[in-house]
Amino acid sequence: MSTYVIGDIQGCFLELKALLERLAFDPGRDRLWCVGDLVNRGPDSLAVLRFVRDLGEHALVVLGNHDLHLLALAAGNPRHAKKSTLDAVLKAPDRDELLHWLRHRPLIHHDPGLHLTLIHAGLPPQWELTDALACADELEAVLRSDGYQAFLLAMYGDQPDRWSSDLKGMERLRFITNCLTRLRFCAADGRLALHEKGEIGSQTPGLLPWFQVADRRTRHDRIIFGHWSTLGYYAGDNVWAIDSGCLWGGTLTAIRVDAQPWMPIQLRCKGYLNPG
Repeated sequence: MSTYVIGDIQGCFLELKALLERLAFDPGRDRLWCVGDLVNRGPDSLAVLRFVRDLGEHALVVLGNHDLHLLALAAGNPRHAKKSTLDAVLKAPDRDELLHWLRHRPLIHHDPGLHLTLIHAGLPPQWELTDALACADELEAVLRSDGYQAFLLAMYGDQPDRWSSDLKGMERLRFITNCLTRLRFCAADGRLALHEKGEIGSQTPGLLPWFQVADRRTRHDRIIFGHWSTLGYYAGDNVWAIDSGCLWGGTLTAIRVDAQPWMPIQLRCKGYLNPG
């Protein structure tokens, strides 16, 4: 049995299937772990959702910002609707079953046996891993509750931009959401800079990649994440970034994490959108 972690798919179903074929992935034996953003912008989000869902216990998905965006659209939140390619999912006969499955996925996964943690985007420097797991639990409980639609209608926004354990209600949930699904850069004091999206070195002076902030409390925890296509594959600072821009004509990246050393296996993608 092999366990593969795969980067952001974003509806690129043909590329997903091609990479799994290259890996000789056996859906009855192997495990596929996804760092989020199964859907949106690519050509076949519906097929990706159905395929990963149908893997059952052999698949693990942590939610990304585009996955939450799909749930928000379905809940009636029209923000960013014009930038979406999700109509096929929203009109599918099995839409309700797929959305129910999606909103019951975790925001973070920690495997103590493999000594790794899976997230979509980032963690603020003030959080220990135990804080991250507890905060993810709070958000997961809301998404899985009868009141999930109210959260999705109020989800978007960049404030608050700095962690405090005193945060309550929607402000607390929004901060947790933004860290786990949107974060790339932040200030040394942990203030989030959510609109910085470029390569390292392109950011506003004074900002740092979240994983390079001095005294980050998760610096001793091995973390695999996606979300940052302009960063590409990155292994350093005890993190592995595996969104290598399949959607944009880069590669789709997988890492086999149950064997050492961790090495990227990549499929060159033709790309469906142009960067920028």
